[in-house]
Amino acid sequence: MSAYRDGDKTVVLMPATFSRAEERRWVDRMLERLRAREERRRPSDDALRMRALELAERYLDAAVRPDSVRWVDNQHTRWGSCTPEDGSIRLSRRLSGMPSWVVDYVLLHELTHLIEPNHGPAFWDLVTRFPKAERARGYLEGVSAAPRLAAGGDDLIEEADD
Repeated sequence: MSAYRDGDKTVVLMPATFSRAEERRWVDRMLERLRAREERRRPSDDALRMRALELAERYLDAAVRPDSVRWVDNQHTRWGSCTPEDGSIRLSRRLSGMPSWVVDYVLLHELTHLIEPNHGPAFWDLVTRFPKAERARGYLEGVSAAPRLAAGGDDLIEEADD
């Protein structure tokens, strides 16, 4: 048995042999498990800021302390953004439910922008201190490419060859 989100829908898979009562009981149980997992994967804004401070300490020698870190709903093409002038970081709510190491990567990426505003060599030297940086970038690239794959986008092959 399993449960997952598919866009705005929740899918619960279970044996066809279940009675209606068993179905109701298991749907409720699986929805609760899914909710709990999503809650663990999408911390509150306060917990997100605490995590950013931990990452800055571990990978950036505590060279930066963001003033605010929060989830936002208005970032549909970016995973995160920051404003160095006021030390604020915003993460797209699209990250919710993704593995914690992916969220950590985006947090570290934005924290690094508070030190290095551009994507130059100094920026990437700092970001790649995170052990799963390349893996997380690949994960996010895959998520971004998925809609093109579903639409049969042949341009994906050309982009991969760049």
